[in-house]
Parts: sequence; structure tokens; C-alpha cells
Amino acid sequence: MTPSSIRKIVVLGGGITGLSAAYYARKAADQQGIPVEITLIESSNRLGGKIHSVQTDGFLIEKGPDSFLARKQPIIDLTHDLGMNEQLVPTNPKAGSAYILHKKKLHQMPMGLVLGIPTKISPFIRTGLISPLGKARAILDMVLPARKADEDEALGDFIERRLGREVLEQMTEPLLAGIYAGDTRSLSLLSTFPQFRQMEKKHHSLIIGMARGMLRRPAGHKTIQQKNGTHAGATSPMSSTSSPVEPAAPRKSKSMFLSYQYGLSAMIRRLQEQLTMDQVQFRMEESVTQIAASDSSTLSKRGKDGSSSTEHTSRYTLTLSSGEHMNADSIICTIPAYAAAELLGDIPEIQQLNRIHYVSVANIALGYKHHQLQHEFEGTGFLVPRKENRMITACTWSSTKWKHTAPSGQTLLRTYIGRAGAEEWTSLSNEELVQAVRRDLRDLIGFDAEPDLVEISRCYRSMPQYPVGHGELMDRVRASLAAHLPDVWLCGAGYGGIGIPDCVQHGREAAEELISRWAVN
Repeated sequence: MTPSSIRKIVVLGGGITGLSAAYYARKAADQQGIPVEITLIESSNRLGGKIHSVQTDGFLIEKGPDSFLARKQPIIDLTHDLGMNEQLVPTNPKAGSAYILHKKKLHQMPMGLVLGIPTKISPFIRTGLISPLGKARAILDMVLPARKADEDEALGDFIERRLGREVLEQMTEPLLAGIYAGDTRSLSLLSTFPQFRQMEKKHHSLIIGMARGMLRRPAGHKTIQQKNGTHAGATSPMSSTSSPVEPAAPRKSKSMFLSYQYGLSAMIRRLQEQLTMDQVQFRMEESVTQIAASDSSTLSKRGKDGSSSTEHTSRYTLTLSSGEHMNADSIICTIPAYAAAELLGDIPEIQQLNRIHYVSVANIALGYKHHQLQHEFEGTGFLVPRKENRMITACTWSSTKWKHTAPSGQTLLRTYIGRAGAEEWTSLSNEELVQAVRRDLRDLIGFDAEPDLVEISRCYRSMPQYPVGHGELMDRVRASLAAHLPDVWLCGAGYGGIGIPDCVQHGREAAEELISRWAVN
């Protein structure tokens, strides 16, 4: 084997998408017998992106997402591949359900509420979240005709069209916007919850379709290709973006969400260990400032005996922030959409990526000793609808939901702030943020204990918002990229599917497809 025969893959971004891409590229290349050299470039000083677990004074605090959907097969597969099955932990089965704030009162989510859609009529009729008129309007979903048009529409407009404004504002929007931190009136239906449209067409009712989907799960699940489609699936403190018609992944419990005993960062550490063993190179605190295409990928050579041969040369030359140059045959780009638009700015259509707005959010973890509380925590926490005009958008009783997050005799709460149209918090100091959160907790649940521990996580430009027509936007961008920079891939949360399992899936699909192309050639 000569150095020129080795294919070079460069992965941009060290979040879960980039790490998954590097891991599965190495695995697929070894299976196909293709020699590869993989380099992962990360602009920060740590791997993991939004996934960041810290241990402080016995507390386990997630500074980003706190779990993933248990029924999502890609993350279950990766957990198995990494030998981490024994580290999986479910939510506390005794934690109960979550609550939704309505007119300064917490209401328990009605039984059968899935993604903010009622699937059981009796509990829905009894809830105090919706007025009698609002309930009657929602039930009309069961007789209203399905829309025949196929074009995309806003998620919020779709929910209101099927179930009415009250259900949208009081139930569905708090749950779904909690996943995307977005305005449902602006989010793409087909790029967030395409299953809703499918249910409307098949069952002529969102309620009936959701209820039947919960009872009937097919044995197979069609993978949605990274290049040609998107699939929603983010983790949230209270809710699931899992399609109710997806098969459940095998697991030890019936928990909807899973994490790891030592936090989600345990997977990041395990991936780093495995990739280091596999001789993947990490370039930390560096970024790519330019990608230049080579004139050709092969070089003709003539030997002394007159025979001719071709020698492989790399397709691209990358310029790093350090000024160094690096060659690559394929580039898997997992950086945010706005960063990709800047890096690939000369490519036609690439500026369309700037239409994908990123919302800034934060979470504030508060730790207490039990004797300080004098307060009984029920359920897993509560959600705050936009119309309630509060600083916090949600609060999770973390140590009730996850028994491994707090030491014995102590309690951990996790509050969330920030969503589309409500990012004023970014100008506040840490002290002001804590004061605002404590003020809301006091007003809403009468809780005003002084915390022993405070951990503030500011996540700037962290939540991508898929605009109406996002699927077509990405089709245009990828077609232009394929024409001008073949073997440069865009994948990750900014392009479709913001949940951890979907990011794993996108990284894996990009890696396996590029290796399969090389195997054919």
C-alpha cells in the first residue's frame, strides 16, 4: 500500500454527528477493505457539541440535552456497538407525568396526550387546560376532511387547522416548541413532523391517526436518507418527537427516554477512546477557512519501462485557521448551517442556508438539600406556554425524573429559558438570570428556597429553526453542492432532525454512502 492509495476523509465538527460519521466511516472502510485516513477538526477545546455532562458536588448536570428517545434505533445501535448497554438508565417509573401552566395554575397533562395531540377522548374532555368550546373544536378533527394539497405549511397552522387554536396554544405548542425552542407558526411541518401530514391523509383525522399509531407499530421502519429528506426527533424534558408509528427499539424498560449512568458525555468519551484506538486524528481548536477543489483526482504516470499507471491524488485542499493546508478526498461537514454558508459561500444556492435561523437558549440547574425545600415535587416538571409571558419555558424535577442525577438527600431542578421571539435574556447577567428564574418559581409554585448549587449553561445559536419549505431548500443546496463540490456532505442538526438519534443516523448515512461509492469505484 502506498500513501497515495489511502483515501482521506475530513470531518468538520466534533459533535455527535461528526463523531458518529468518523466512527462509522472507519467501520465501513474496514469492512470494505478500503484504506482510509480520517481527521476530525473541531473549533472548540472539547468534543461533544451540545452534549456536555458535568459532575459537581455529587450532582450530575446536563448542560445540553438530558436524554434521548428510547425507541430511536440509531442511538440504540451505537450504544450496542460501543459496548455501553449496561450503562443505560431509564427515567424513574414512579416520577409521574408532567404539567402545563394555564392561567397561573399547573394542570396535569391528560392521559393519552402524545406530542400534544389527544389520543384518549375521556381524559381530554376532563382536562382544565381547554375550555368546553375549545374541546368541541378539537373533536371536529375527527370529521373534518383532509387537505389534498401536498405543499409544506407551518406546523402551528396545521395544528390549528385540525384541532383549533386553544389546543395549539395550551397543549401542542408548549410541547413541540419545547423541542425546537421555536415558533410553531414559522416551523416547517414536513421537516419537523411529517407523520402528522401522513396521518391526516391516511385517517382524515390527526386524533384517530395518532391513536391508531399508538396501538399498531409495524415491524419495520424505512430509513430516511440523509441526502434527500429530513426526520424530526429531538429530546425534550417533557416530550417525545418520536413518530407513534415507529417500532420500539429493544430495551430493558418501557421508559420513553434513556440516558447513561454517568451522563450523555459518557458516549462522547467512549467514541473518542474508540476513534483514538482506530487512529483517527483530532485537530482541536482549529477550523477550516477555505475549501479548494483540485483539477482532478488522478495523476497519470509513466514508468521507466514505458508502462503507464494512474496515481490517486486528493480531490480537495483545505486551509486551516492556523494557515496549514490539508488534503481530503471527501469532507463530511457537520458544522451549523450559518457556518457552512460562510465556508462554502461561493457555491450557488448555499446562502439559502442563512434562512435557517438559530435560537439561543439557556438552562439553569439548581441544587438543594431536602431539608431546605419544604415542598413536594410531583411529576417530572412543567411546561410554560408562550402566552403565559414568563421567563422560564419549562422546569424539570431532574432528580425525580433521573435518580442518578443528585446525591442522597438532595434535589436537582433544571429550568429552561429562551425560545424564538424571546431571546432578550441574552443581555442579562448570570445573577439576573437566576433572580428571574427564582421569581418565576416563587410566583408559579410558591417555591423560594435558596439553592446550594447553581449551574448556568448559555447555549447561543443552538436550536435550528426549519422554515416552511425547508425540504425543498435543502434539495436545492445539496444539488448545487453535488454539482460544484462532489463528495462534500452536509449533515447534522442544522439540516434535518435535531435529536441525538437523528444526528447519529445522519452521520452514519453520510459515512456509509461515501465508503460504498469508493467500494464501487
